[in-house]
Parts: sequence; C-alpha cells; structure tokens
Amino acid sequence: MPDSSLPYDVIVVGGGVNGAGVARDAAGRGARVLLLEAGDLAQGTSSASTKLIHGGLRYLEHYEFGLVREALKEREILWGIAPHIIHPLRFVLPYRDGLRPRWLLRLGLFLYDHIGGRKKLPATRSIDLRRHASGGALQPQYIRGFEYSDGWVDDARLVVLNARDAAEHGARVRTRTRAEMLRCEDGMWVVDASDDQGHQYRFTSHSIVNAAGPAVLDLLKRADAEPDHQMRLVRGSHIVVRKLFEHDYAYFFQLPDGRIFFAIPYERDFTLIGTTDQDHVDPNILPRASDEEIAYLCEGASLYFREPITPADVVWTYSGVRPLIEDGSGRPEAATRGYRIDVDLAEGAPLLTIYGGKITSYRHVAEAAVDELVDHIPALTGKRWTAKAPLPGGNFPTDGAAALQAEYKLAHPFLTAATVDRIAKAYGTDARAWLADADDWDALGGEIAHGLSVAEAEWLVTNEWARTTDDILWRRTKLGLHFNDDDVAKLAACLEAMGNRIA
Repeated sequence: MPDSSLPYDVIVVGGGVNGAGVARDAAGRGARVLLLEAGDLAQGTSSASTKLIHGGLRYLEHYEFGLVREALKEREILWGIAPHIIHPLRFVLPYRDGLRPRWLLRLGLFLYDHIGGRKKLPATRSIDLRRHASGGALQPQYIRGFEYSDGWVDDARLVVLNARDAAEHGARVRTRTRAEMLRCEDGMWVVDASDDQGHQYRFTSHSIVNAAGPAVLDLLKRADAEPDHQMRLVRGSHIVVRKLFEHDYAYFFQLPDGRIFFAIPYERDFTLIGTTDQDHVDPNILPRASDEEIAYLCEGASLYFREPITPADVVWTYSGVRPLIEDGSGRPEAATRGYRIDVDLAEGAPLLTIYGGKITSYRHVAEAAVDELVDHIPALTGKRWTAKAPLPGGNFPTDGAAALQAEYKLAHPFLTAATVDRIAKAYGTDARAWLADADDWDALGGEIAHGLSVAEAEWLVTNEWARTTDDILWRRTKLGLHFNDDDVAKLAACLEAMGNRIA
C-alpha cells in the first residue's frame, strides 16, 4: 500500500465546487493539500446546476435576506476573477395576471438591486413586451414585465479551474480515488483510499475537509463521526430543447403552483429549461429526470412561449442532487440553500464538514472553511487572497472577452466564429498555450469534430484531469450535444492513442 512520505496539512474529500474551492484557498495560503475525488471533477451536483451565478431572487420570499445578500456580493467578485467562464445575463420576468402582484415583483427586484452592492451590472427596469426583443417568443397576453441582471457560468469548468489553481499552488489532485476509511491516530488523520484501477493508498494529514456534497453524511460514517446536521437531498432536473428564440435574453417564469423556472440560451443552438425540486431519497441512485418532471417543465414553458413544447422536443436532460440542510420545510423548494461549516475536534485533529451551499457562494464558503482551520494548522496563513486573484485563463478585464476573441480569430483564421467563441469562453488566455502559432488544423493535430482539435484534447488530458469522452464532452467542453456516435468514437480513439495520460 503506497504511503505518502510526508503528512498533508489538509486533505479535502470531494471534487465538487466546494472541495475544489477549499483546495485552492488552502494551497494558496501555504498548506500542503491533497484533493481526493471518487469520480471526475464536477461529475455530480457541480456540473448539474442551472449554470447561473445569481443571488436567488426567489429566496427573498422565504426571508433568506442574508443568503441573497452574500450571493449577490459574490456575483461580481466571481465575474472579476473568471470573466471567460462567467458573463452577465439579462433576465426577463413577464408579469402573469393572478400570480405574484406587480408591486411585489418590483419590490423584490428593488431589494435585489440594492442589498448586494451591485456596481457593474445594470439595474432592473420595467419593459413593454410588445416592444421588447424578448416579447416576440412569448404568447401575446404577456404585455408587461421586468428586466434584471444576473450571471451565467460554465459550472464544471469553474470546478476544474479551481482545481487547476490549487495544483499551481502546490496541491495534489487525485481524481477517481475514493476515500474508503478515515481514522485519527496520535493526533493525525489516516485516510485509506483506492483508485479505479484497484490500487490502494494510505495518506496522513493534520486535518480533513469533508466536502462530499450529497455524500457528506456517508463520509462522516466512514470517519466514525456524528453529523451536526441532517441533510435533505433534493433533485433538480433540466431539459434541453432546440433553440426557442434568437435573442440573448434569458427568462424567469412563474408557475401557478408558486414555483419558478428559467429558460436560458444554451450552447448556441439550444435552450435550457429548469429546474424542478423533488426529494431524492437514496443518494446511491443516479439522479435522472422522471417523465413527470419532463412533462412538468414542458407544460410550464408552454404557458409562456408561443410555440408549445412537448417531451418529444427534448433532446437531452440532466439532473443533480442538491444537498440541503434539513430545516423542516414542507416543500423541497422552500428548503434553505444556506450552508453550515462545523469543525469536530473530538479526535484531536480537525474534521471540518461543509453542509449545503450553492455554487454562487462557493468561494466565500471555501474562504470561511479555511479561516476555521487557520488556528489549527500552523502552515496556513490567515491572509485571504481568492477574491482578487484570477482563475487560470481569467487574467483579462471583464469587458475584454470580445478583444480576446478578435485576437484568436486574427491569429487563427481557419477557426470558425463559433469555435473561437467557445474556446475564448472556456479557456480565456490559456488557449494561447495550445493554439500557439497554428495556422491550420494540421498544426493542432487535426480536427476531431465540431472544432475540437487533438491539441485541445491533449491539453484537457495533461492539464485538466480528463480521461474519458464524457469528461471532455459533457464537462470540459459541453460539446456533447453536438457530437454524434461517430464523432464520439473518433474522440475515444484519440484518447486511446495518447494513452489516457493523466496530469
């Protein structure tokens, strides 16, 4: 059983957004960090979000003002450190007679504009949908509405880039390595782990961070520790259909049952619709959109769009399990999206557990978690740093995306506009490393399909822990919706040829 020669200061278990965020923060403060993920980075909840960096407008009616304020403050911080994978999005909220009154919507949006320190994002305004660009796709009875700001994020890439930055600050990142058993011996945590090849490992650490998301209670059992909170697992399902509108606005829709959902431009040719809130009892069951959830989203969208949407129009679905803190709420959508950080010192060495949370707040959660460890881990400094340091590829201004795309198009004229747009938004300035001075596809090793080159695939394998076609198509690039079976086979052959190298 291989044994790490020196103990780590922090072992983080869980390669979702919270775990990757903690690994990045702790490594940047001087700690020796190991990040363990049983599958691929962002394979679970963190790649199954609605792809929004937002305050959570609907949480205001549940009186979660502190949660909304914190998330709103994070919107512009995250945009500033990752302007390639995060960008502003204007949402249209049509007024529907008989649901929430207009004065209540306007009051909620006024609070949304003012409690979070908004600086760069444009404010809310009332709109006439008969004249607004978004109105043409809607049924004619929708006349009035509101337009407000939030942000879009490539959620899986957010996780990968945090892991990348952690590694660049000295952290070790091991994917497909499961923490099987955790125990404390002589004031040190001992972690027995195994990888997907059957190899066994033993690691030691001065502390453990449990960032296992939906499996947070299961990991506590493996550490023979008692939970401080009970969890409520809630499944959120999304559907994707062919593009329903040509403009760049997103929609925030109300439903007669009091719930809300979004319709968002997605991957150039599609519209993303979601999400649902359904209790998910067994964390070991892979979440999938049920027929009822698909029908619910189709029926809800058909209340607003001119063209009805049916389950036959759905080209893809995805679902994720949100690990929410059990607060006694009757309906799953009313359960808190807040988080708790608890440190257990019963064994003599810290076991820190993160309960709950949402993707928008991940950086703040990670910062608070590392703050909790500072007094227990001498290698950690107390200096906070992640709010201003760009994530890999994000070292350009928030208004610099167009200039970066123009640079890539000028330097590599053989790339289509769609491919340039995708590359700039996925990699930012990092794409310079693998595009280099290429003046045709041959210089990039050839095009596999839909603008994905061999050079890009090699970058993902050697720098971003990608190993399978799913890793690349559904998490690193989001090209899965464009690839057919033959394209996937070509990518698989390419990965086999490069020996599945692991960074």
